[in-house]
Amino acid sequence: MANMLIPFEERNLTPNQVEHLDKRRAWGLTLQVIAGLLAIIGVVLWLWVGQDLTYSPGWIHPMFYYDAIVWVAAVVLIGIGSALRRGAPEF
Repeated sequence: MANMLIPFEERNLTPNQVEHLDKRRAWGLTLQVIAGLLAIIGVVLWLWVGQDLTYSPGWIHPMFYYDAIVWVAAVVLIGIGSALRRGAPEF
């Protein structure tokens, strides 16, 4: 009897397809971890953003721009990583 916990499209995979699926999910987890690390860096950068916005003249706010870039990268990587990890978990 088929394991009903496994999605229908993953029930009849060849060994090569299973290996490819595992590699895809491993890359997804890697991207999710990188996104988490970028989020931590973004929180640390946020400590300097207030000072940067207060004391930097005009539109020159480099720490704010760096922080925004880090947060955008974290959101993009968490989305891509989650998409790659779709399906049933390995265990």
